Amino acid sequence: MLNPDPPAVRGAAPERQRSQGRIHLRVACADGHDTRILDIGEGGPLRLRLPRRPKGPCEAVLLNTAGGIACGDTFRVTADVGAGGDLTLTTTAAEKVYRSDGPMSRIATVVTVGAGGRLAHLPQETILFDQAALARRFEADLAPGAHLLAFEAITFGRTARDEPMTRGHLSDTWRIRRDGRLVYADTLRLDGALSDQLARTAIGNGARAMATLLDVSPVAEGRLDETRALLDATGVDGVAAAASAWNGHLVVRLLGRDPDALRAVAQRLLTAYRGRPLPRVWQS
Repeated sequence: MLNPDPPAVRGAAPERQRSQGRIHLRVACADGHDTRILDIGEGGPLRLRLPRRPKGPCEAVLLNTAGGIACGDTFRVTADVGAGGDLTLTTTAAEKVYRSDGPMSRIATVVTVGAGGRLAHLPQETILFDQAALARRFEADLAPGAHLLAFEAITFGRTARDEPMTRGHLSDTWRIRRDGRLVYADTLRLDGALSDQLARTAIGNGARAMATLLDVSPVAEGRLDETRALLDATGVDGVAAAASAWNGHLVVRLLGRDPDALRAVAQRLLTAYRGRPLPRVWQS
């Protein structure tokens, strides 16, 4: 259980009205190749936009009409991809998490993918303002033969202001299950003076941004050499990257002192790895 009021942001905060955003999306394969929407639910400031497309995979774009996440806000996104379905889930822009005077902001993404289904979870980066407090959780339940590609990136502080994170909290939890069995678990927790912690060689070596790419699929483990070659081809100075594969999945970690450079590497890597262009909102 995460501490809802970590020492880094503990204080007597006034009670305020908090946003509670909710999105539910359910899709399924029709006619053997076309993915259709079966159900959509929206609540609070979260909205879902569905770009026009030819038949085939479905693309859904999350929009936060509040313009950011304030302390104490709670967002939850659930997506269900039926057997054989193909869904790409992304966001209109980088998500901003504002400073907290006490309460924790929470983002939960919970997905299920049926047999032979494909889900690409590709949100744009999350930007933590100084003194932000965020607990983020990503959970997936995959059927045998399902494919999941998940990407998350975080920028620490507003780079345009050269803003350090003098204080803050980040809890980032991933739990992936296949056929009901836990196959991947990862938890990151940073608390206190985040910029000082990331400056340490053993933690971030001066990084201001980080990203994780996770592929859980029947072919993921066999793509390790290919992925390392892609990283060699797409890498730039100042962005450290490494890939590993085990237990039927592949993980890529990225660390960078320049968030824009890390984003550029991630864009090229994702495009090459997927073999298809990123959603158009990534180019805006």
